[in-house]
Formats: sequence, structure tokens, C-alpha cells
Amino acid sequence: MPRKSADSDSPSAPPKVKVTRETLGQMFGLYIYLRPYRGKLFVGLFMLVASSILGLLFPFLAGHLINSPTHEEAFRYALLMVSILLAQAVMSFFQSLLFNTVGEFGLSDLRKGLFSHLTEMPMTFFSQQQVGELTSRMFADLTQLQDAFVMAIPQFLRQSIIMIGSMGMMVFISPRLTGVMLACFPPTIVGAILIGRMVGKRSRATQDDLAQSANVVAEAFQGIANVKAFCNEPFEQNRYQARLVRFLNSVRHGAKARAMLVAFIIFAIFTAITIVLWYGTSLLLDDSLKKGDLFGFTIYTIFIGGSIGSFADLYSNLQRSIGATQRVRELLQEPSEPLEIVTRTTRFRGDVSFDRVGFAYPSRPEVAVLKQLSFSVPEGKVVALVGPSGSGKSTIASLLLRFYEPQQGRILLDSRPAAEYGLHELRGQMALVPQEVLLFGGSIAENIAYGKPGASQAEIETAARRANAHDFIAQFPEGYRTLVGERGIKVSGGQRQRIAIARALLKDPSILILDEATSALDAESERLVQQALEELMRGRTCFVIAHRLSTIRSADTIVMLRDGTVLENGSHDDLMAIPDGAYRRMVGLQHGANLLTEEAEVAAVK
Repeated sequence: MPRKSADSDSPSAPPKVKVTRETLGQMFGLYIYLRPYRGKLFVGLFMLVASSILGLLFPFLAGHLINSPTHEEAFRYALLMVSILLAQAVMSFFQSLLFNTVGEFGLSDLRKGLFSHLTEMPMTFFSQQQVGELTSRMFADLTQLQDAFVMAIPQFLRQSIIMIGSMGMMVFISPRLTGVMLACFPPTIVGAILIGRMVGKRSRATQDDLAQSANVVAEAFQGIANVKAFCNEPFEQNRYQARLVRFLNSVRHGAKARAMLVAFIIFAIFTAITIVLWYGTSLLLDDSLKKGDLFGFTIYTIFIGGSIGSFADLYSNLQRSIGATQRVRELLQEPSEPLEIVTRTTRFRGDVSFDRVGFAYPSRPEVAVLKQLSFSVPEGKVVALVGPSGSGKSTIASLLLRFYEPQQGRILLDSRPAAEYGLHELRGQMALVPQEVLLFGGSIAENIAYGKPGASQAEIETAARRANAHDFIAQFPEGYRTLVGERGIKVSGGQRQRIAIARALLKDPSILILDEATSALDAESERLVQQALEELMRGRTCFVIAHRLSTIRSADTIVMLRDGTVLENGSHDDLMAIPDGAYRRMVGLQHGANLLTEEAEVAAVK
């Protein structure tokens, strides 16, 4: 998927894209999400056009008011103008209300559709994307589209109607005066374009400097432990201050450019009005024009000037909306996983076989992680995957869950290729207890019920008791309703692990994957977690990724991995009996040379 455009104003802001028929078509293509609300949309468009046309009548009637020969006629024109203003206000109210309503509901449907699509994307997609960028597209881009629909596009239509209508009325009032007015606009437009380009460059520089300062903040907060450990708070403060100085310099230059643009527009527009008034006065003196007509013509000139002045911001907004559209369309066009919601009818026995599996991650296709890997795990048995970092342990778990597909060989579940199962059917009978347990920001009960949405309170409590979690949960003042906080920060590591185990118990999987589930825990927490794991593992096929001998040695089979291949395969006693075995050396390194002697003594006693 293409990365963020280099000319975007900031990491979160959509890039500006050239307005063409094709890009406009792409943007309006997303408005299929407004189709359910097209009735309100058409009424809103009618109100917009009608209110704009009524607004064009005001200068015309004002001219007739000034030209009125009697008080009665002047009163009638004034009353008609007030009535038109009232009707325009009512129409503007309903137009704004309808556009906001349609925009909110339509964009809400688009948000739901985009989120649903993203949650169904394969792991290969998420491994190549940054969470911050995806979040930006969910919020910044869709907010830009909402602003475009609710504000920019209606204003663009309104100002276009006002400008074209004003031109027609001005030609009707005085063709000669219209020619003079039109002659004033080319210099104004050229000057506005030149200064506008300078404003755009300054704005991009400002956003770039702001983004760099934001990066300093993000890096400092993400690595706050290192910042404090190295006593580098002053260093980070100075680094941020330096970025802010650059940002403020850019702001100052940008403010000068924008002030220059505003001053030029004001000068040009009022100069044009002055020229129109001067030439119109000469026509008055020649009796070629009436006072009311000159007054109406001047108001139309102001209307046109205001429309032209607003087009710069509207066009910039439209460019960003097109950029946001393209980024959203890129996400919607990404192929998702073939997920099918199924009701589990047949429980897996749990026989698993890896048959000459070869695999490389899509982001690094030249680096083979698994090479002709083969081993089998019978139903209900425990296999421990051991080996140095990078040997392929976690990759085996990912392939088992079909986060990725092997490029060579096949994985068999109950003697059937894993690829023949639906993803929900397969994953629905597996559970993963990772090293870093993620708890969502809800209650403890909600986190446990994540393993079985809709589970009753009794089921939740039963799972918690089996996971050695009920006692510590009951000690909280709100019990199972206790909020765990963002990323589970209100509970300890051992408590998070037991909540995750309760979640897996509630799911009742046929195949269980434990990825370093007891690492980084103190002795007491490890004891409680280990007891919960033993309860969870009973009667299931288990894949255990661990380094601790206490976890490994009780496995039915130990698969020793290195560089994506199986070096040794057997029970703890079998592998320890190999004189120069890789597993034996690993155990010796982990527990010291004395452990080998102790193992020999125990074997001799037996």
C-alpha cells in the first residue's frame, strides 16, 4: 500500500491533490454512503439554490427602492426585501440542518464500513502499516470529507451561483459598466495566485516544523523510561524548544505571507469598487444610469469580490478532500481476509502436522524464516517449541492461526489441510495466551467475556475460578465490574495473565498456544499462573513457546529449532540423553554446568 504522500501538510493532514474530472469523480464516488439519505439531500440542495437566488434579488430590489418615485412604492419594495430576507433565512436554516444531518449520518456509515474493512484485513497489512497512520485515516481523513460535504461543497455551490448570477444581473443593469468591472479582475486574480503560492509554501513549511516537534514529543513519551534513566529530561526539553523555535519562525513568515494576501485582496477589491463607482458616476452625470442601478451594481460587485476571495480557501479545502478521498479509497480497495461467520458444529480433535513448511514474511521475502519444517503433535498432547530468538517459534504460532500462509508445504489439522477451513471456523477453535497480554479498556468481566461474547456472569466467574483469578478479582471494591484501565495498567502482570487464561478457558478451544505466558513474573505470580495454565491445558493440544525449564520439561514433546529447521525432537529425557545435543547444551547454559551433574545423579538414582 502506498505510503503517505510527501507533499502532505502533516502526518495527519490529507495531502492536497490536483482537482481534475477524475479526482472529483473519485471523491463523489464515496458519496454512495449518502444514498440512503438522498431525499433529504435533494431537499437541502433545493434550499441552497433557492436561498442563493433569493439573495441575488436583494441588490436588484435595493436599486428599485432607491429609484422609487413615491413613498408608497419605496415601502412596498422595502417590505418585499424584508420578506425575501426572511424566506432566505428560513431556507438557509433548513439547508444547513439537512446538510449537517445527511453529512453526519452518511459519514458515520462510511466510518463503520471502513472500520469493519480494516478489522478484516490480514496480518500482512498490519505488519506494513503504522497504527498512528491508520488512526489518522479513520479520523482526520473522514473529518476532512465531512467538512467538505457540510461546509466546502455547499459554499462552493452557493458562491458559484452568486458569482454567475451577479454577473448576469450586472450585464442586465449596464453592459458598459460590467466591461469596466471585468477589466479590473485579471490583475487581481494574477496577484492573488502569486501571493497564494507563497502562502502555500509557508504553510507547508510550518506544518513540517510542527510535525517534527510532535515527533520529539512522541519519542520522548514513548521512551520516557530511558529519558529518566539517563537523566536526559533537560536534553529532551532543549530539543523540543529548538523545534518550537523553528516552528515559530515558520509561523511568523507564514503570517506575513497571509497578511500580504489579505491586504492585497482588500486593496484590489476596493480599488475595483472605486473604479466602478467612478465610471458609474460619469454615467450618472450623462443620464445613462440611475442612482439605484449604480447602487445595485456596486453591491453585485461586492458579491463577486467576496465570492472570488472565498474560492481560494474553498479550492484548498476541496484539494484536501480529494486527497482524503484517495487515502480512504486506498484502504477500502485493499483485499481483506475471506472471513465467514460460522457456528461451530464439529469440534477439532487437535491433531496438528507441519509438512515441509517453508515461509518468509511478505515484507522480507528474501529471508526464509522456516525451511522445510516438519513435525507432528497428536491429539491432546503438549509440544514445547524451544530455540534461540529468530528460530521461528512465534512464526509457527502465526501460521497455525493463519495470520500468514506458508509459501511451501502445508499445515494439517485433523489430517485436513488448514487452508480448507474457514478462518473463523479455524480460529474459533484456537486460543492464544501471549507474553504481553492486552486488556481492553472495559471491566474485568468484559475482558474475560471477550473469549465468548454474550457469556453469562456465572460462566465468567467459573472461568475466573479455574484460572486462579476469582480471589483477586473479588478483592476489588467493584469486583468483576472493575475497570482495568488503558492496556490493563490497573492490574499486575500476573493478574493480567490470569485474566487472559480465564478468557481462553471461556472460549474452550481445542488447540491452545502459549507464547512465553509465564515470563517476567515473580515466583508467586508464576506459581499461580502455572496452576491456571495446567487447568487450561488439560485435555487440549498445546503449543508452548517458553525458555524456562520448569515449563518445558513437562511437555510431551520438545521441538528444538534453529534457523527455521528442526534440530531435535523428543521428550526432555530423550533430548537430555543426546551427549552433544543442542537441547542439552541449551539447558546447561541456562542453569549452569552443575545442572548436568544433577540430572545425571537423578537419573542414576532412578
